[in-house]
Amino acid sequence: MMKSVLRMSFPSLSTLLLIGFASLMLFSPEAKSWTIRGLMSIGFFQPNVQVNEKSPAKQGSEVSFRNGDNQVVKLTDLKGKVVVINFWATWCPPCIAEMPSFNRLSSTLKSNKNIVFLMVDVDGNYKKAKKFMERKRFNLPVYTADSSIPESLLDGSIPTTVIFDKFGNLVFRHIGAGDFSSKKVEEYLVKLSEVEGR
Repeated sequence: MMKSVLRMSFPSLSTLLLIGFASLMLFSPEAKSWTIRGLMSIGFFQPNVQVNEKSPAKQGSEVSFRNGDNQVVKLTDLKGKVVVINFWATWCPPCIAEMPSFNRLSSTLKSNKNIVFLMVDVDGNYKKAKKFMERKRFNLPVYTADSSIPESLLDGSIPTTVIFDKFGNLVFRHIGAGDFSSKKVEEYLVKLSEVEGR
C-alpha cells in the first residue's frame, strides 16, 4: 500500500516541479537569464565568428549614438577601429544573460585601443541602463540611439550584436544571446584590429 502511494506521488511531484520551473521562467527575467548563462557555460550559444577576407562586407551607414555626457558618436567617426555594438534592454533575459560575457571580453581587451564597445539600450533610457550596469558592477559603456537604426543592423530582435571592421564594414551579425567571452571571439576581434590598409 505504501509503495503504491509513493509511486503515485512521484509523478505528481515531478509535475509540480516542472510547473514551478516553467512559472519561474515565465515570470522571472533573472531566472531566465541565469538558465541561459548556465547553458552558455556548457557550450551553448556560441557565436560563429570567423575572419573571411574573401566575403564581401556591407558598408556601415550613417548611424549615431549618444552617451551619458550627451556626446554624439557617429559610426563613421569610428573608422580605424573595430566596433562592437550590442543592442539590448534591461528587461530582456537573453540580454541580461550575455552581459557578463561582454563585460569579461571588454575587460580582457581594454588595453587594445583599436577595439570599441557600444552597449546600446534600445529603449533609449540611458539612466535606467546605466543603473543596471552599476548594480551589476559591469564596466561597459552605455549608449542610446541618436539616429534611426537600419534593419541591416537591428531588425527588432534583441539582443543583436554587430561588429564593424576598421574600414567601417559590417563583418558580423548575431541575433540572440551569445557567449562573447570565448577565446575564439577575443582572437577574432584582435585579428580584425591588426589588419592594416587594403
